[in-house]
Amino acid sequence: MTNRIIEFLRDRREKGLDDGPCVVVDLDVVRDNYATFAQALPDTRVFYAVKANPDAQVLKLLAGLGSCFDTASVVEIQQALAAGATPDRISFGNTIKKERDIARAYELGIRLYAVDCEAEVEKIARAAPGSRVFCRILCNGEGAEWPLSRKFGCVPEMAGRVLEHAHRLGLIAYGLSFHVGSQQRNPRMWDAALRSSADIFRDLAERGIHLQMVNLGGGFPTKYLKDVPAVKAYGQAIFKSLRKHFGNRIPETIIEPGRGMVGNAGVIEAEVVLISKKADDDAVKWVYLDIGKFNGLAETMDEMIRYPIRTEFDGDELAPCVLAGPTCDSVDVLYEKEPYLLPVSLEIGSKVLIEGTGAYTTTYSAVEFNGFPPLKSYVI
Repeated sequence: MTNRIIEFLRDRREKGLDDGPCVVVDLDVVRDNYATFAQALPDTRVFYAVKANPDAQVLKLLAGLGSCFDTASVVEIQQALAAGATPDRISFGNTIKKERDIARAYELGIRLYAVDCEAEVEKIARAAPGSRVFCRILCNGEGAEWPLSRKFGCVPEMAGRVLEHAHRLGLIAYGLSFHVGSQQRNPRMWDAALRSSADIFRDLAERGIHLQMVNLGGGFPTKYLKDVPAVKAYGQAIFKSLRKHFGNRIPETIIEPGRGMVGNAGVIEAEVVLISKKADDDAVKWVYLDIGKFNGLAETMDEMIRYPIRTEFDGDELAPCVLAGPTCDSVDVLYEKEPYLLPVSLEIGSKVLIEGTGAYTTTYSAVEFNGFPPLKSYVI
């Protein structure tokens, strides 16, 4: 929460523009976050994960600061280019790509692609000849609040074969990548993946293939209800592991912060639509907001991300509440397994501020499910 956001929301209400939930992102916070990453890992290039928040103003700011961009689709590539990034500052980091999308990316000048299997390598060899590829290896995501452990990547033992296949097909076997899980609160979790990466580097070097880069992925957290280590702690832990496993031959490194870059820059203002009980003797109230899983809060799935919530009644007595969204879908419940403590004085029509919502909210907002419009976004 910043004073600029508070003033913007106050001005919006005074002008009668209060017509539904919205997220407000403060660019000053994004600018500070970029500087923090650049200082914590000075020899590492920042590839902002566009999927976290693709707002044109966010991308333009980061492009002007010198950021590179991790993209997952042709549309995201075009967004990064429109923001001022040159093709050499863009990675097509999705391991699941249609061949025609690879061809289009190649036409746009993209020469850096992620893979995790031989079939993907073959697509790139046909559609983007001579490009650089990096192979993603599996990581168990232990310690992360939003694990990413199965869908992307291959076992380390397979990665060498994938990159050797790329080399045979005329591609540049450029490096490796991994992801330790989103909202990773343990800075030491990069160590095991870097150990595996160093083993693959040595194995391929013995076969005449010299890798150059390790993509350290994302995972850098933003503060929700629990404290998180400073970015500096991550930088120190990662550099220590690089020295331990690679010695004096530290490869090029890149990081892909998304949540850590924009998460704490945004606040959602929402409204209490209804407060009720399911039975007279229930100790827990149900509090329904005008925003839910389908309007931007998808990361409350399985209650993995627990956002800080502020109200005008903070400081009053608290009581456990089930928090739910407005749609006619029974899965649109945010917090029930572990009820959320909210002021007993909270009323229908009260405003609530949901902090840490600058990342993965507008991009998860469905298009008019049940007729509710996508989450409004303002960048200041």
